[in-house]
Amino acid sequence: MRFSRSVFALSAVVAALLLVAGSLAEARPGGGGSRGARTFSAPPVTNTAPRTAAPIERSMMQPTRPGAAASAPAAAAGGGLFNRPGLLGGLAAGFIGAGLFGLLFGHGLFGNMAGFASVIGLLLQIALIVVVARLAWAWWQRRNGLAFAGATQQGGPASRAFPGLGGMLGGLGGGAAASPAQPTDDIGIGKADYDAFEDALIAIQTAYGREDLDALRRLATPEMASYFADDIAANAHRGLRNDISDVKLLQGDLAEAWREGATEYATLAMRFALNDRMIERDSGRVVEGGPTEATEVWTFTRPRGGRWVLSAIQTA
Repeated sequence: MRFSRSVFALSAVVAALLLVAGSLAEARPGGGGSRGARTFSAPPVTNTAPRTAAPIERSMMQPTRPGAAASAPAAAAGGGLFNRPGLLGGLAAGFIGAGLFGLLFGHGLFGNMAGFASVIGLLLQIALIVVVARLAWAWWQRRNGLAFAGATQQGGPASRAFPGLGGMLGGLGGGAAASPAQPTDDIGIGKADYDAFEDALIAIQTAYGREDLDALRRLATPEMASYFADDIAANAHRGLRNDISDVKLLQGDLAEAWREGATEYATLAMRFALNDRMIERDSGRVVEGGPTEATEVWTFTRPRGGRWVLSAIQTA
């Protein structure tokens, strides 16, 4: 029992640390939206985001592929932007299962924890290994990230495809997590479009930090604007405000651009720096956050020849 109590206490500490890390990652605006007929298809990986983007879990689009109908409602029911099952969900389910097992056999809610101590210990070791590996991988990516100025000098097809986006295009030196395919562009995205995407990134992040819903409605689809409003309201309910400033695009590239009838879409991977803080509304005290970097996949839409607005955000 003494060992089981120690394991349980260690589990609580690890869970708390992971929750703190998760809260920092979820502070920015984002999560969900629609990518037209490709909403439930992963966008191609790129040099900026060499790993597959997280699936869209909050969308007004109805899944059409087999098996998606069962998973989408479950994701939506979880609420929140990035509340998808993961490590913490698995640990919680294990603790609850152990407690129910103990109750059924008359040992009390945690009476059966000793029998599960070795299993929990193994899960904790795996969890710690995963966390360390992900931190090491993120460090390696930052250390080896290259501006696309070098790629432009190489004169490859990918570098010629991105004249805009603030002149910053994504790249990785050495090995990559995946081999990015040539982006598909059925529209002919040009410099003016890339400049518009960069401006939208900065304007949307800044407007979200000011809680300027009118600006967000001009910059995003009604669906995305409603998600922003929900997230701002959730922060206000907790007595917090997500202050965002000093947004700067570091690198980015096109994943795909396509048409569906009279509607056009463009999906881009973007890595950007920002000062992302959670602040107490009453006191102005900084609760968490600060200068950081993020890589996300943003999808924009417009009527043919019209103005681009944000229609989806995915984590990378």
